[in-house]
Amino acid sequence: MTPTPPTATRPDRAQMVVRVENVSKTYRLGDQDVPALKNINLSVEPGVFLALAGPSGSGKTTLLNLMGCIDTPTTGRIVINNQDVTGKTSDELADLRARTIGFIFQTFNLLPVLSAEENVEYPLLQIREIDRRERRERVARYLEMVGLANFARHRPNQLSGGQRQRVAIARALATHPAIVLADEPTANLDHVTGKSILRLMKAINREFRTTFVFSTHDPRVMELADRLVHIEDGEIRRLGVRTRDQRLLYAAERPPRRSHDEER
Repeated sequence: MTPTPPTATRPDRAQMVVRVENVSKTYRLGDQDVPALKNINLSVEPGVFLALAGPSGSGKTTLLNLMGCIDTPTTGRIVINNQDVTGKTSDELADLRARTIGFIFQTFNLLPVLSAEENVEYPLLQIREIDRRERRERVARYLEMVGLANFARHRPNQLSGGQRQRVAIARALATHPAIVLADEPTANLDHVTGKSILRLMKAINREFRTTFVFSTHDPRVMELADRLVHIEDGEIRRLGVRTRDQRLLYAAERPPRRSHDEER
């Protein structure tokens, strides 16, 4: 009897954390329509460490913002944790972000008047069913996880850049999100600090199976990623998967579209 292929090890569509289906995004600038993304299809599995890579203006940050429900697509649909976000109100999207998505920004986005522990606690205040006791437990747990238990009462201006980014990581994890989105998280850090932050996020990914998606052009992020999506001119050009021996295997490349002038 022929054995059944091991397809069960790969999540089906319903198990994907994010599904981007036939998504395009066009911005209106003056009297012109400027396409930022063109017919993007992408699925994000639970527990992956995925990098959206590409040059400035390629569309990678636009795609990250669409995944984070910060922006909405012009056409197509996005499904987050089995919730189709099409047509949701701004309040519904805010609630989805608060419960499902953690954010890490290159500029940290910490509130300067709050301490480290208060910054980590802040998004938890938006989730009514989390009581004060649980909030305090989560804050302590995640500050400990990122190595800042002794800096809980320090304000951002009393912390280094690396420490502020660690606070941002703790804040992103504290809500127990289905996915963490990181927009150029090492851009404002020196080489040594950036490397340390990446190792921390990779360790969290491995130990807790936290799903991370990065928008980046940092080769260090690409080296750590187990999924790599190359975007150029608003289109996905290559998809790479890291094998067990750490090789990155690419699917067939999608050639760039030729202009009408080139076709003639």
